[in-house]
Amino acid sequence: MASIFTKIVNGEIPCYKIAETDEFLAFLDVNPNSSGHTLCIPKKEVDKIFDLDEATYTGLMQFSRKVAIAIEKAIPCKRVGISVIGLEVPHVHVHLIPLSTMEDARFIKKTPHAKEDFEAVAEKIKAQL
Repeated sequence: MASIFTKIVNGEIPCYKIAETDEFLAFLDVNPNSSGHTLCIPKKEVDKIFDLDEATYTGLMQFSRKVAIAIEKAIPCKRVGISVIGLEVPHVHVHLIPLSTMEDARFIKKTPHAKEDFEAVAEKIKAQL
């Protein structure tokens, strides 16, 4: 069965898209730690990051870097943190989280957003790419 992220890649589930290439997709986390929290994924469904082939792994990191730089320009924060945990969805995903405090890095504090807020944040980040 396809993961929720594969369904997003296939257009079966909508997302707040930030960036896309033939191999990768970046979209806002709908349950964000902070405003601008973005997920970068390979379009190919692989469960664990270290199971990616080397070219895809390297490409994902390069793609994530570009997105993180855009986030840092668009969202007021001290830095953009990166986390790869992968327990909640069996599809590799890199969390890019705008950080102002260490609390923003914890996955227990969530920042609810309305649809309009997600759309505005996505546009601000996309404008920096």
